[in-house]
Amino acid sequence: MSKYIGSHFSNLNGIEKVFLEAKKINATAISFFLKNPRKWFEKDINKNVIKKFKHNMKKYNFIYDQILPHASYLINLCNPNKKKNYLSKKSLLSEIIICKKLGIKYINVHPGNYIEDNNFKTCFKLASNMINEIFCEVDNVSIILENTSGSGTSIGGKFEYLYEIINLVKDSSRIGVCIDTCHLFSYGYDIRTFEKIKDVFYKFNSVIGFDYLKGIHLNDSVGGLGSKIDRHENLGYGKIGNNIFSFIMNSTKFDNIPIILETKKKYLREKEIIWLKNLF
Repeated sequence: MSKYIGSHFSNLNGIEKVFLEAKKINATAISFFLKNPRKWFEKDINKNVIKKFKHNMKKYNFIYDQILPHASYLINLCNPNKKKNYLSKKSLLSEIIICKKLGIKYINVHPGNYIEDNNFKTCFKLASNMINEIFCEVDNVSIILENTSGSGTSIGGKFEYLYEIINLVKDSSRIGVCIDTCHLFSYGYDIRTFEKIKDVFYKFNSVIGFDYLKGIHLNDSVGGLGSKIDRHENLGYGKIGNNIFSFIMNSTKFDNIPIILETKKKYLREKEIIWLKNLF
């Protein structure tokens, strides 16, 4: 089995430095923000950063299959307001263009939030329309939708909701899913026992399919089952228990995709990576 296990890293020192940070904690998977996640736009990436990024990726023995950057938090794929929808589209498009310049294949995106009386069917259509429009403007980069905890007005917590968006995307080869274990549990999917874990992923395969699984965010949960609380905890310190982490480490279904820690205390991530590797 080939498992890529790593972490979300800060981009404050430059995205070209994330590989150095990864090596410090023996990470073999990487996530980072391509720009400030609280801003719509920033200056375009310069050629020197692109050159250093590709150089460091090769120097530290990473391949693109191990990289899953995260898009801005401001992006809402299903905002019905024309101005804000336009801002989301242009912001996501700018990040996808950065991915293409760097050679990155995937970008992780939250599906978004419904607004006022915006029903879910309208959300699915708005989200897929934006994705289809973006795909017409730039090629070679896939959008990976992350499941949500269902907190507030977020959509995408239910497998069926993600499928509804995927089903409306014209190029199915450029759409995928990233499963966050904290979000999965807090939305209401019970992943505490091996029997229930198998049931959950059987349902995932039935509704969406493992062919669409392109990444994992591996987090414990502060909130309980179905709490809709989006608060990550370090592995073994939350309400989920350790069976799900053992299951993922020992199933070939999760091979060769980025498995990313976004756990609460960053200084524990090196120990978490060692612990996960020992679960094989």
